[in-house]
Amino acid sequence: MAVSIGLHVSAEFPAMLERIDALGGALEADADAAEELGRLTEDIGRALLGAGVVRAALPQSLGGYEFSPSQLIETVERVSYHDAAAGWTMMALQLMTGTTAAYLDAVAAADLFPNVAGGEHALLAGHGTRPGRAVPVAGGFLVSGSWQFASGMAHATHIHSAIQVEGTGELRVLAMPKSQVELVDNWDVLGLRATHSIDYHCADVLVPATYTYLATTTNPANGGAIYRLGLVNMSAIGHTGWALGVGRRLLDELKLVAAAKSGTRNAAVDTTQFHAAYATAEAKLRSARAWAREVWRGIEGILAAGELPSTEQDTLLRLVLNHVTWTVQDVGQMVHRWAGTAAVRRGPIDRFLRDLATGTQHITSSPTVLQNCGKWLSGAQPQAHWEFLDLTS
Repeated sequence: MAVSIGLHVSAEFPAMLERIDALGGALEADADAAEELGRLTEDIGRALLGAGVVRAALPQSLGGYEFSPSQLIETVERVSYHDAAAGWTMMALQLMTGTTAAYLDAVAAADLFPNVAGGEHALLAGHGTRPGRAVPVAGGFLVSGSWQFASGMAHATHIHSAIQVEGTGELRVLAMPKSQVELVDNWDVLGLRATHSIDYHCADVLVPATYTYLATTTNPANGGAIYRLGLVNMSAIGHTGWALGVGRRLLDELKLVAAAKSGTRNAAVDTTQFHAAYATAEAKLRSARAWAREVWRGIEGILAAGELPSTEQDTLLRLVLNHVTWTVQDVGQMVHRWAGTAAVRRGPIDRFLRDLATGTQHITSSPTVLQNCGKWLSGAQPQAHWEFLDLTS
């Protein structure tokens, strides 16, 4: 097992941000075409993968960059600033591909990730909140199920899905070729249209046991301490970065609108009310970002010391994601109010607002998760711990 105890902080991070920014113009130029396609364009998909955005989440022992949590947050933030759908797509591919590489054993990892540095590796997309059925057979499982919201599926080579083992109830995650499932082209939505977050299903597909892992594991077979966070906690990394990137872009777009309208007849952006609203939104976004960085710095310190996050830290990383997401939603409402017709005509503000409205509906930022955070923090369930998104005693 190629496991490193310490938390890896990649020296590739500054160059990564430069490569993403260099693609900014292309991301924005292709955004409308991507919405029409329902997925990123081939050129943009190849460019982002070529820049190493997914490689950033892969174990260093397999040839990945293995960014720290803070580095991954900022990487997704930067892509999402240029295009929210591209940021969401890459976030999903990062999570599914990176965790699969970390948690599968040596045989499966060698098959799916033979040359990460050279770009030869699987890309995984899928969903894990509604498990399929896994019937144990010799050497593996017969898998059947129907899954939703497989963001980034257009770019994937393999499927990531949750399964529940018949007889034991054990939850596992599988990796299998995309050719073994039937894709359902049903992604017809208001926002995040370019993420190809389609449904898929299969019946009685044989999946070797070595191509599955325990869904609750915090013991990576490959890579360093970041993968000790576990699958659900790692999902919070990308979603936090996504929301921050979208919020920053919306405020910057409104600033451009204000500059263009200032001095014109009855310009709302020349009022003290607008100036106060903009300043308040700026303070909210910066405060949310600062708190997110504080929480994740604390978790990184724990990981670097070879320990696992406490229940309080598990709670805070979920709470900070919820807070960031809904703070950015508030920022978006302010932008919509003051942008005037720029918020209703086709353009960046319209697209980012629609993408934001859809992104806020993700289960990781649901009211139930917020309520569970409150149960623990208020002392109502002091002995409870987190299992996925549930607080259990």
